Amino acid sequence: MAKTIHLKKGLDIRLVGEAALSIEPASVSDTVMIKPTDFVGIKPKTLVQAGDEVLAGSPLFFDKNNPDFKVVSPVSGEVVEVVRGPKRVLLGIKILADKSVRSLEFPRIDAQNADADTLTHYLCDHGAWAFIRTKPFDAVAFPDIKPKAVVVSGFDSAPLAPSVEFLLKGKEEAFKKGLEVLAKVSGAKVFLTTHTKANSAGWANAFSGTENVAFSGAHPAGSVSVQLHHISPLNKGEFAWYVHAEDVARIGTLILEARFDGSRRIALTGSSVNKPMYLETIQGSSMASLLKDQKLAETEFGNRIISGNVLTGDEVGQDGYLGFYHHQVTVIPEGKHREFFGWAAPGFDKFSLSRTFFSWITPGKKYALTTNMHGEHRAFVVTGEYEKVFPMDIYPVQLLKAIHNDDIEQQENLGIYEVSPEDFALCEFVCTSKIESQSMVRSAHDLLYGELVDSRKEPVHH
Repeated sequence: MAKTIHLKKGLDIRLVGEAALSIEPASVSDTVMIKPTDFVGIKPKTLVQAGDEVLAGSPLFFDKNNPDFKVVSPVSGEVVEVVRGPKRVLLGIKILADKSVRSLEFPRIDAQNADADTLTHYLCDHGAWAFIRTKPFDAVAFPDIKPKAVVVSGFDSAPLAPSVEFLLKGKEEAFKKGLEVLAKVSGAKVFLTTHTKANSAGWANAFSGTENVAFSGAHPAGSVSVQLHHISPLNKGEFAWYVHAEDVARIGTLILEARFDGSRRIALTGSSVNKPMYLETIQGSSMASLLKDQKLAETEFGNRIISGNVLTGDEVGQDGYLGFYHHQVTVIPEGKHREFFGWAAPGFDKFSLSRTFFSWITPGKKYALTTNMHGEHRAFVVTGEYEKVFPMDIYPVQLLKAIHNDDIEQQENLGIYEVSPEDFALCEFVCTSKIESQSMVRSAHDLLYGELVDSRKEPVHH
């Protein structure tokens, strides 16, 4: 029987536009783009140039800090552009995709009898290591740093998040193989987490070799950082790996079929989408192809197209591309208008954490929220709002102030290694001061990750 952890803090933001449980193929994307900016902390070195022909599984770039780590193409086709920014920073590799995918044939490996190092090298060389990230920092895991635990979250609690069970439908065998591979290459215990309200307990318990932990409570119960905090807290110098459940199945597909699986099943959600649904598509697909068969709502200020969810996703626009780790696309109305005495209205259609508006009398109501911030930046004061939605034994406001003051020692004392930017998404949502706390945590992690990378470059003196 799975261990159950009850979370008392958090907040479920109930939005209009949940995807119906049916899968349809997306329109074929003419181009796909793989963006090095999706990978935290890497220094990419491109392996292709415009005009090169690639197959699914062909290496596109590697990390100068970790040369064994390669990112590969999800499709076959022609590299049409190597996108660079200021100082020639690599921003993306755009590929004109073939109508049907041709895959690079990899040598097969006997995962059951191969040792951990051989298996690790196989995953790195064929693109699957990119799916394995580390806490803290949310960076791609260093193959030579073993974790204290591995977490595979079997549910997502973010607004309008896709059903993990539905994403894995038909991929159960590959998922099981992926779990076995993770256990072997990590040498650590693999935790498979589920929610007490989800239907995932059945398939989760069907796989041996993992420890199942069930969570109850509101978002961010699905956050890996929150789960680790209650399962196996991280101290300075300790690391844990985490992999999205669908990406676990893609690791399993690599082992079972000796090919890179560039497919992606996503949920198309949001109040501006006329037919929210699940789509079968390709990693890095264009938003134009994903939204081609949709008639977006006509709003006064247009719509915001987000790769990911409304709390932590990236605004990409109609010309953007699906993020490497995203399994959801959300479209909601822009909110650039000002409300005259909006605070004085009854607010039956306004979502609120407190009882400021009368919407509290309809607790099950779903809302078509916009991007309106409902206020401007103010002084950062202690209000107790953060603590209501932050289900970790950490002082979030004090930690953010330590980040603001560049006090690394105080950050470490307050738990900087246990949190991730996404853990502060709800804090941003309820914050009356409009503090961009996610970017603050990200900047602190970037600094600490840079120190880690630099320390690995230093020669060892005997």
